[in-house]
Amino acid sequence: MHYGIIGAGAMGYRYGVMLQEHVGVKVDFIETWEPNLQAVKSQGGVKVARDHQNQRLIPINIYRPEEYSGSPDVWIIFKKQMQLATELMRCQKAGLFKPHQYVFSAMNGMGHFEKISQFFDSDKIICGTAMIATRMDKPADVDFMGSLGTEVMHMAPYNNQAPNLTMQQIFQDFQLAQLGPKWATDWQGMCMSKVVFNAVCNTLCTMFEIQMGEFIQYPGVREMAKQLFDEAFDACERAGIELIETRQAEVDSVITVSKAYQYHYPSMYQDFSKGRPTEVDYINGYIAKLGRQNDYICRTHEFVVHEVHLAETMRQFK
Repeated sequence: MHYGIIGAGAMGYRYGVMLQEHVGVKVDFIETWEPNLQAVKSQGGVKVARDHQNQRLIPINIYRPEEYSGSPDVWIIFKKQMQLATELMRCQKAGLFKPHQYVFSAMNGMGHFEKISQFFDSDKIICGTAMIATRMDKPADVDFMGSLGTEVMHMAPYNNQAPNLTMQQIFQDFQLAQLGPKWATDWQGMCMSKVVFNAVCNTLCTMFEIQMGEFIQYPGVREMAKQLFDEAFDACERAGIELIETRQAEVDSVITVSKAYQYHYPSMYQDFSKGRPTEVDYINGYIAKLGRQNDYICRTHEFVVHEVHLAETMRQFK
């Protein structure tokens, strides 16, 4: 199969490079961030390390949307939530989307599949989540965190039907790429399970500008996590969304995942530290909005959203 990656960022590079190297399929990258494009072209590819070691240069095909004339079987989308609608419209105007194409995304937060469904048939959309930590330290320079084979991701059809043959082939390619795919039966419960995890680890690590391993050194981490998880689970239950993890499993995962990626700064912090807007409105903010829509107030999540935006605002005084 032929894959196209929309968004050559940390996760876009990881999926594309691992498919290219371990499966041997054709992969094309679509990018609109000029420094990233220029870095790839000037150095002849993307620099890839794993856990800060063995950096090497991987040749890749990369294009602006308007330059691209290919027709992948599958698009893999990794953009920031705030950029997605504009990016999809630009790609559509460039003629990139065709009726036969499938699309997969494992972006952080919620709200992206509703945007993607405006451009693709619902029976060709595969929703995903990824417990895969990746850093992009500078344009065309990424670091895959965690040893090979520790990657874990989930997939579920957007139409909540059984996966068809093409989806099974995509799943098999992800297996061969050693991305650790697992099928889930309900995309909303699957995605919200990742959102509520990020609402603890990503957001709190960002607020205090710490690595995940540093975060769990605080003795009160489980209590803090439980407070945020309980609000999120209560909101989901009122909305009729059943998460694929239990409350206790989510609390436990904060410790186990943070130990596995102890030197990792979450993606929200990576945006915050570079002066970019964060996705907190699509993570904690989405949970708070879901609660309000179902007559439940997630007071802690609402407060945390304000705190992150306050920190963003205060950067102007530094």
